[in-house]
Amino acid sequence: MAFGAFNHHRQKEAMSDINVTPMVDVMLVLLVIFILGAPAFTSAVKLDLPKAQAQQSQQQPATVTVAIDGAGKLYWNNEAVAQAVLEQRLDEAARMEVQPELQLRADKDTRYEVVAQVMAAAQTRGLSKMGFVTDPKEK
Repeated sequence: MAFGAFNHHRQKEAMSDINVTPMVDVMLVLLVIFILGAPAFTSAVKLDLPKAQAQQSQQQPATVTVAIDGAGKLYWNNEAVAQAVLEQRLDEAARMEVQPELQLRADKDTRYEVVAQVMAAAQTRGLSKMGFVTDPKEK
């Protein structure tokens, strides 16, 4: 492909030739990669898996509400309880086959120490599903 760069008597005109060799090289490399990689994408291991009959568990976890008022008084599902009774009920809940979800409701004036004690009591007994319940902010 001679462009006539050394011919000074030639008129200056736009070069109309495009070198497509690098583009062809890249396309060929990509083609080879796809040809070599295609079997890896389509390979699968055929297995005959055993069949089993089982019903889906319909048992939903129960929900237990533990409320703490501004004075630090404890409530188990809207029933006033002492700290010892709360710990006993947490033990019973932890032994259940499907552990209940513990919803903690605390008054905004409740001391953090009381909330931390209730959370620690639940955690030491193995209750892991715990959430805080708040009231939505009114506009």
